[in-house]
Amino acid sequence: MKKDTTKKGKTAAKAAPENIPLMDEDHIEVLGARVHNLKNIDVRIPRDKLVVITGLSGSGKSSLAFDTIHAEGQRRYIETFNAYARQFLGGIERPDVDLITGLSPVIAIEQKTISRNPRSTVGTITEIYDLLRLLYARVADAFSHVTGEPMVRYTEKQIVDLVIGDYDGKDVLILAPIIRGRKGHYRELFEQFIRQGFLRARVDGKVVELATRPRLDRYKVHDIELVIDRLKVKEGDRKRLTETCATAMKYGKGNLMVVDAKTEQGRYLSRNLMCPTSGIAYEEPEPNLFSFNSPYGACPRCSGLGQVTEVALDRIIPDRSKSVKRGAIVPLGTYKGSWVFKQVEAVLHLHGHDLNTPIDEIDEAVLMILLNGMDDPLKVSSGVGLSDRYVQFEGIIPFVLGQTEEGPKTAQKWAASFTQMVA
Repeated sequence: MKKDTTKKGKTAAKAAPENIPLMDEDHIEVLGARVHNLKNIDVRIPRDKLVVITGLSGSGKSSLAFDTIHAEGQRRYIETFNAYARQFLGGIERPDVDLITGLSPVIAIEQKTISRNPRSTVGTITEIYDLLRLLYARVADAFSHVTGEPMVRYTEKQIVDLVIGDYDGKDVLILAPIIRGRKGHYRELFEQFIRQGFLRARVDGKVVELATRPRLDRYKVHDIELVIDRLKVKEGDRKRLTETCATAMKYGKGNLMVVDAKTEQGRYLSRNLMCPTSGIAYEEPEPNLFSFNSPYGACPRCSGLGQVTEVALDRIIPDRSKSVKRGAIVPLGTYKGSWVFKQVEAVLHLHGHDLNTPIDEIDEAVLMILLNGMDDPLKVSSGVGLSDRYVQFEGIIPFVLGQTEEGPKTAQKWAASFTQMVA
């Protein structure tokens, strides 16, 4: 007489079908499921689709989803661990089913623990999002968003070897990239370079003498590289080249640029992640770079919000038939004997206009100076019996944008506080 080893309350598993189908990568197949209320059912579920299991209460929906499919997927995942790790996790009993094919690692979200936070996702609720951030930071390969090429990094020794190997016998400039694609006049930056003992810089592809105090258009985009050294590359000068590259990477924050003096073709090299063609560099990826709750790695212009604030010129000057004195520039209002109006009056007087000139009659270039400021110091009359003063007129639009960035309460008061801030 054979002993019945079947557990009490459960039906003995029937023999698996002889013709077991091959694994279908497009479907999950469940054959002979008998967990709880399930009565030996077969199910074929399409993958990569949102599938809803519906039915009456007690029909076996949760038994199929959680106690059969999820339980088997979790059991297979735990079996991949070594014996030492499995002893802490405990064993998971195989669900009462003949066969499950096409199953991947599974995640289950309990029905009663779903967060009510509207920003919650499957990734945050299951905490797999934290593991994905770690995976992308430590394992993923970085690609340039400009060219699509893989990012590369070199050691300082590899950089010196590459320069000697590719430019042997050639005259080159070793540059430290400082500014890339940003607006500004950068007078203070050039003065700082002079105080540090540097003589030349490469501005928008042209080498200039810093002693001439280069004047740049503050409203145009510029690229600035500091000239560290000009030398002829040869193996015998490895020590000098090594020191030059180290200095260039110090000022270039880990990046340098080698330019062939004859062809003026440049190449970027970096000890950080860098695009070999465009020269853009990434910092070493960290998990918080991929977190939407961290400002690290967010867009510097919109702070990760996806929205930017721009000044509408028709709101600043809605009626061009008015003069400045009559309130044509809304942030200033009508004329007052304040310091800001003295500056505006000085700008207009400098270009042959006055406060009574309608905006329509003011040259467009002069209007742009009023709105965006000017590079040169502005001579402003301080009043009867007082000496004139030289000030830096920043313009109206930069102030409005600055107030908007500080917060909504400040932005509401920008018109009233403009006079105080400029003064």
